[in-house]
Amino acid sequence: MAASELYTKRARVWIPDAEEVWKSAELTKDYKNDDASLQLMLEDGTNIEHKLDPKTKNLPYLRNPDILVGENDLTALSYLHEPAVLHNLKVRFMDSKLIYTYCGIVLVAINPYETLQIYGTDIIHAYSGQNMGDMDPHIFAVAEEAYKQMARDERNQSIIVSGESGAGKTVSAKYAMRYFATVSGSASEANVEEKVLASNPIMEAIGNAKTTRNDNSSRFGKYIEIGFDNRYRIIGANMRTYLLEKSRVVFQADEERNYHVFYQLCASSHLPEFKNLRLSSANNFLYTRQGRSPVIDGVDDTKELCTTRNAFTLLGINESYQMGLFQVLAAILHLGNVEIKDRDSDSSIIAPNNSHLTAFCELVGVTYQDMSQWLCHRKLKTANETYIKTLPRLQATNNRDALSKHIYAKLFNWIVGHVNKALITNIKQHSFIGVLDIYGFETFEINSFEQFCINYANEKLQQQFNMHVFKLEQEEYMREQIPWTLIDFYDNQPCINLIEAKMGILDLLDEECKMPRGSDDTWAQKLYNTHLKTCSLFEKPRMSNRAFIIQHFADKVEYQCDGFLEKNKDTVNEEQINVLKASKKFDLLVELFQDGEKATSPTGQVAGTGGRTRLSIKPDKSRETSSKEHKKTVGCQFRNSLQMLMGTLNATTPHYVRCIKPNDFKLGFTFDPKRAVQQLRACGVLETIRISAAGFPSRWTYQEFFSRYRVLMKQKDVLLDKRLTCRNVLEKLVEDQDKYQFGKTKIFFRAGQVAYLEKLRADKLRVACIRIQKTIRCWLARKKYLRKRSAAITIQRFTRGYQARCLAKFMRRTQAATTIQKYQRMCMERKRYKQKQAAALAMQTILRGYIARLKYQALLREHKMVIIQKIVRGWLARCWYKRCLYSIVYLQCCFRRMKARRELKKLKIEARSVEHFKKLNKGMENKIMQLQRKIDAQSKDNLLVVEKLHSLETSSTAEKEKMRNELNRLRGVDEEAKTKTKQVSSLQEELERLRKELSTTQQEKKTIEDWAQTYRSEMEKMVSELKDQNGLLKKDKDDLNRSIQEQSQQMTEKMARVIAEETQQLETDLNEERSRYQNLLTEQRRLEEKYDDLKERTLASNVSKPGHRRTDSTHSSNESEYTYNSEYAELEEGSRAAEDVTRGIDTSLTLKLQKRLTELEQEKQSLRNELENKEDQFQRARARDDVEFKKARGAELEYESLKRQELESENKKLKHNLAEMRQSLLGDAATNSGAPGSPAYKVLLDQLNSSCEELDVRKEEVLILRSQLVSQKEAMHHKDEKETMTEPSVYVVDVSKLKDADEIKQAYVGLKDTNRSPRFMRKPLEVSDLLSRLRLLEHQLQTQRRGHDNEVEALRGELQNVKEENNRQQQLLAQNLQLPPEARIEASLQHEITRLTNENLDLMEQLEKQDRTIRKLKKQLKVYSKRIGEMGAGQTEGQTSPGQMVDEPIHPVNIPRREKDFQGMLEYKKEDELKLVKNLILELKPRGVAVNLIPGLPAYVLFMCLRHADYVNDDQKVRTLLTSTINSIKKILKKRGDDFETVSFWLSNTCRFLHCLKQYSGDEAFMKHNTSRQNEHTLSNFDLAEYRQVISDLAIQIYQQLIKCMENILQPMIVSGMLEHETIQGVSGVKPTGLRKRTSSIADEGTYTLDSILRQLSAFHSTMCQHGTDPELIKQVVKQQFYIIGAVTLNNLLLRKDMCSWSKGMQIRYNVSQLEEWLRDKGLMMCGAKETLEPLIQAAQLLQVKKKTDEDAEAICSMCLALTTAQIVKVLNLYTPVNEFEERVSVSFIRTIQTRLRDRCESPQLLMDTKMIYPVTFPFNPSSLALETIQIPGSLNLGFLTRV
Repeated sequence: MAASELYTKRARVWIPDAEEVWKSAELTKDYKNDDASLQLMLEDGTNIEHKLDPKTKNLPYLRNPDILVGENDLTALSYLHEPAVLHNLKVRFMDSKLIYTYCGIVLVAINPYETLQIYGTDIIHAYSGQNMGDMDPHIFAVAEEAYKQMARDERNQSIIVSGESGAGKTVSAKYAMRYFATVSGSASEANVEEKVLASNPIMEAIGNAKTTRNDNSSRFGKYIEIGFDNRYRIIGANMRTYLLEKSRVVFQADEERNYHVFYQLCASSHLPEFKNLRLSSANNFLYTRQGRSPVIDGVDDTKELCTTRNAFTLLGINESYQMGLFQVLAAILHLGNVEIKDRDSDSSIIAPNNSHLTAFCELVGVTYQDMSQWLCHRKLKTANETYIKTLPRLQATNNRDALSKHIYAKLFNWIVGHVNKALITNIKQHSFIGVLDIYGFETFEINSFEQFCINYANEKLQQQFNMHVFKLEQEEYMREQIPWTLIDFYDNQPCINLIEAKMGILDLLDEECKMPRGSDDTWAQKLYNTHLKTCSLFEKPRMSNRAFIIQHFADKVEYQCDGFLEKNKDTVNEEQINVLKASKKFDLLVELFQDGEKATSPTGQVAGTGGRTRLSIKPDKSRETSSKEHKKTVGCQFRNSLQMLMGTLNATTPHYVRCIKPNDFKLGFTFDPKRAVQQLRACGVLETIRISAAGFPSRWTYQEFFSRYRVLMKQKDVLLDKRLTCRNVLEKLVEDQDKYQFGKTKIFFRAGQVAYLEKLRADKLRVACIRIQKTIRCWLARKKYLRKRSAAITIQRFTRGYQARCLAKFMRRTQAATTIQKYQRMCMERKRYKQKQAAALAMQTILRGYIARLKYQALLREHKMVIIQKIVRGWLARCWYKRCLYSIVYLQCCFRRMKARRELKKLKIEARSVEHFKKLNKGMENKIMQLQRKIDAQSKDNLLVVEKLHSLETSSTAEKEKMRNELNRLRGVDEEAKTKTKQVSSLQEELERLRKELSTTQQEKKTIEDWAQTYRSEMEKMVSELKDQNGLLKKDKDDLNRSIQEQSQQMTEKMARVIAEETQQLETDLNEERSRYQNLLTEQRRLEEKYDDLKERTLASNVSKPGHRRTDSTHSSNESEYTYNSEYAELEEGSRAAEDVTRGIDTSLTLKLQKRLTELEQEKQSLRNELENKEDQFQRARARDDVEFKKARGAELEYESLKRQELESENKKLKHNLAEMRQSLLGDAATNSGAPGSPAYKVLLDQLNSSCEELDVRKEEVLILRSQLVSQKEAMHHKDEKETMTEPSVYVVDVSKLKDADEIKQAYVGLKDTNRSPRFMRKPLEVSDLLSRLRLLEHQLQTQRRGHDNEVEALRGELQNVKEENNRQQQLLAQNLQLPPEARIEASLQHEITRLTNENLDLMEQLEKQDRTIRKLKKQLKVYSKRIGEMGAGQTEGQTSPGQMVDEPIHPVNIPRREKDFQGMLEYKKEDELKLVKNLILELKPRGVAVNLIPGLPAYVLFMCLRHADYVNDDQKVRTLLTSTINSIKKILKKRGDDFETVSFWLSNTCRFLHCLKQYSGDEAFMKHNTSRQNEHTLSNFDLAEYRQVISDLAIQIYQQLIKCMENILQPMIVSGMLEHETIQGVSGVKPTGLRKRTSSIADEGTYTLDSILRQLSAFHSTMCQHGTDPELIKQVVKQQFYIIGAVTLNNLLLRKDMCSWSKGMQIRYNVSQLEEWLRDKGLMMCGAKETLEPLIQAAQLLQVKKKTDEDAEAICSMCLALTTAQIVKVLNLYTPVNEFEERVSVSFIRTIQTRLRDRCESPQLLMDTKMIYPVTFPFNPSSLALETIQIPGSLNLGFLTRV
């Protein structure tokens, strides 16, 4: 295309500028090929002449159309060059506040120097799973692309983050790692992702420092490999570091700091654990004060140290090691303060008692003498001898600094090694994503060895980047099968060869380091001699012989040779290292240098950890090679480590993030074009643009091209084949076919072609717009004229009417003012009188109260004195009695002691006399022997006598005990009689006193009545006077009523508003509480699922034994909360085994579960305490009536036994009749035609079999009745036994009503005799009649029993009411006695009126009850008479003669069986429970049930089974059935929870089951809508309120599962259907998308439209309706559906710049209208779903309204009430015109909006919470379906259930 066609008048170009780099200008004259200059006009209106280069004739760069400015991808620009890139970045950064922009495969990130709310968890989830080009540029999009390609391509990935210091590299890398940690999670419960993130504060503390460009600059490079398992979850990480800036430890420039950790320690020196470090302020240490900037604004170093220590702890570095690290760091600070002085010119010395050196030696555990010597001396070794050489002060100081740097490098490597150890796990790594945070290209005024290494690394990375970009371009062209030629791009291999090739700069540097007398000067001369003439990239400065210049890919850099050799050698005094190794007190220091011996680096790299100080190399293979490797220089090792890094990057798929520093002053959202261009050139962005521009940078799909440029086509050009259509149009529009190429799916354009096509499109639209404007303006002008004419006439009419109304109003006001004055004066006088009257009454009241209180206090003091006297006198009497008793006892003791002493004296005298007698009579031994024998004989006799006496004593003792017990009993009776006598006497006295009080009360009443008569007459006179006054006041009242009504109306409206606001607030609070409770249920369900998964994983990992069968766990927290029983024994064993195994694995989960368990236990304990209190109250109330219950219960038991006997006799009789009937049938079979096999015989036999079945049923009922009688007898004898969950209801009978029980017995006997009469027993075929009468009898007995119980309760209530009335009467009487006579009469009258009113109300209630009872009895009488008539008719019809039966022929007749009177219950056996659950829940197919059967059938069946368990009073059966049902529903939902039909089906049935439990609970609140038959089916024995709560919680969980399932189905449709699909064809214009619109991220799943969403919503709705879901619940589901649609659509709108346009707003509003139409068709407009779309509607309106003036801003603020300020500003920033006729939103307008919305109190969150679920409620919805009419189909396989 010729230049004359593009450089025409009004074309805009870019010209160079010294300040702004590039400046925009507009051509004022067409350019011709021979022109030597261009006539331009700048944006400020200045006209200039731009001269062209006469040699090259290069024209200035053309500017892109405004429609393309601000694009997400720079490659989408039509003109790709440096000014276009710079302008696009500036517009996005300054105007739209967007810091991220794509440039092909590169993400350009500009540091905003402000905190932005774009990195929250909601943003992470919004980018998760999205295509890279679908969302706005973000670091999360790059991370998602890397994560997705790792999973899809099974290839490792790398994210390369580069940029100069202060550009935000570290923050970008940190957010990328945070994204991986959030999206993927960890493969174990060891919180690996937290450890990966925890390594950041550690590395920032020891590796980051403040520089002049950045407050948190990384002074080292790092490459972090984040490992993933085969399920792509984080399992660990590994870190490699590069080129630590060790020189910063000992020197910092102005306005810079040392590493952060030093200042953190100094700031925390006041802590007690750091006292022994001897630290103080950072200004007191040389290594921390040189930069003269020890404090960073907004950073608290003390808190930062706490964060660092917490990170150390999380990574497993204990407190002792941490203190050791801090000890080493403190020693470095003290070493820097060691002062070295000159001894002479060649030697130096350290003072003997240097405090800092002493502190250093104490901290590291070495001797002061050794360290001071080797700091000032050096050992030299020769072949034969060793010399010790003194060092001058300068060399000694350098020696000290080298040691400090060496120690810090060792410490850095040790920390990196331990961080890697903490991040390594035993799980096998499947793949990894590497994040490279490395320094960018650097050039300063003085560049040294560090800058040389950094720029060398950037050369290698740039080469790899260029190759990758070229490879991607080549792949794209080959994939589209278009011809391509080799693209020429800058290859920096010559520069790399200059540095690393043989005889290159590094090679010469290493060679010079080996020379004995090598120096920087000689090395520089070698460089000049070798490369100055042979390499064009190497230059020598003109004014220096100690520097050299290298032409890098970004710029020329001059390096100063000073220090290159020393830094390359990196030497440390070996003797100093030996002194530190000899430390015996500090093990950590020794460990650091032991690691150094194993490393291959002279700087002491940690082998195997990947840590680096200034370089990174591979570890040693053996110890023998250590000495050889130790000789490697820093440059050599850095080259090796860089080669390893490049090998790693080449083996992965790279992703590039280029960080840009917008200014050097750290100002927020300030853009310096000069600095930006320097970095764009250095980081390779412009090279990417150049490579793209050399080929076909603009790429359109055929559909996009057709949609965009349809306006340039004529109707005849449009064909069915859109590809052929595009080809034909392009051939007409663009003549040069080299400017475009046709691929398989895309059209490729050269640079500038899209701008040309846009120009043609804009011209065509401009012509059309002019024509439309002409017609519209004419129509508007005429419409405006007609409107003005009509308005003038209307204004005249209304003005005349207004003047007349004003005159009438003036006259009315004059008259009203006179009237108001009159009544106002009267009111003021009346008010003054009322005030005086009230004051007088108040004074009288106060005085009378004061006198009464004085009197009361006097009486109180007198009463207390009497009590004190009584107590004192009693105490004195007791004291006198105790003294007397003590004296008497003491006298008795003294007298007994005296008698005992006398007796002892006598015994002693007798003993002495016997001994004397023995001495005198020694010869009488024989006689003594004889006497001895006699004594023995007598002793035997005595023993016999003693035994007899003992037996007699035992018998007498027993008799005494009996007598004593009898005596005690008699005494007790006597005492009881005495107490009764005293009570009788006291009661008599009380009665006498009450009689006296009654007589006095009657007298007072008589006097009061007399006074009342006089008072009444006076009141009548006063009333007549008041009536007269009332007549006068009525007129005033009528006048004031109007004003009062107006005021009341205003107050009513005001109160209505207040009530509405309070109601809304209460509803909000209630919803929040519900949401919080349901979130807890969600968390509980999530923990249960996590627990089940852990248990399954644990059981799967164990080796299963033979015969062992693994089953799923049915454990639920509901079981622990409500003490449910386990369903299967095997599941309990499996659950216990899993708990034992997982107890040691899941620590965090165990803590969470323990906390939750503690809360539940506390809640359970509180409920239990409350239950115990209620039971105690019930027991106390019940104990008062126990005596009355005994007799009543005995009579009832007699009644039940009588009933049992009668039933048994009836059964025997029925069996006898059946036997006779069989015999008669068999006898007739031999003679009659009814032989076996005949129809009549079969019919009769069937009836007999059915009768036998009914007899068996009645037999079982008799057994059940007998068991109930036995249990009731046992309950009478054992009252104190522990009751079950709910006791069977106890029938209470009042003793005074026993005659009613006797009457019931008599009625029962009479009815029994009637049933035994021959009339009812005439035929054996009437067994069913007998059974029906038996059921009728039982029903009557139950009805009478219930009536009797109700009467007892009513009498008890009346008794309680009488007691309360008596107490109230006494209180009123006491109060009346204290009142004055006038008030006493008034109070008595008021009391009497109240009493009569209450009695009338009670009588009316009793009358209504009697009426209801009469109506009920009449209905029963009608039913019974109807039954008797049917029975009589059946008997008359059945009377036929035998002759007729023989003569008439017998035809096979179908005799229908009479329907049983079912009670709506289903009976099942205990062993069939598992089969019931399996067939009804686990194996049920919802689709067939929903279509063919009644809705909620499983719920009805389960409830009918539950009713039978309640009917037979089996609490164990009730509990197991409910538990099995709940667990089975949970199991089926866990198995098929992603199936919407299954979840919807069980939500409907769970709700129906819950409604049945409420409807038939017996609670009056739930029985209002029941029929009388349904009220008979209520649960009689158990209160299942607690289970209702459990089932309600289960329903909430199912609802949340339904929402989750529905969200998973709708999620892929929403964005495509609501945003991307053009529902209104031709409205939206498609813009170029650039390279980032890839299809490689995820495969194309098809395009969803709005119709797809509507069809899916209809499918959801029809499914729920088929399942019988409650209408209110369907409304809540639809509301949640629409919230998800609105939230997802709005979130994507806020994150996609290409969607924020006027036409897209129209599309959204149309789509919303279609959704509203769907709601209207389904009758769901009032469900609140429309309100959930309000934020989306307002966002669409915001895209379409005007956005220019202050009035527009005010309209936007009043319109967008549902949007937050952040959302409004974001939409305005993202607003992008699709056509040139639209205008961008100005920055001033956005600031105006922000100013107006500043006072809003709202959350700063940008995105809506798509995971939010509205709290669900389950309104009670009773069923009109009768349980007895439900039929169970055979397809359910429930034949084992029996209807009852």
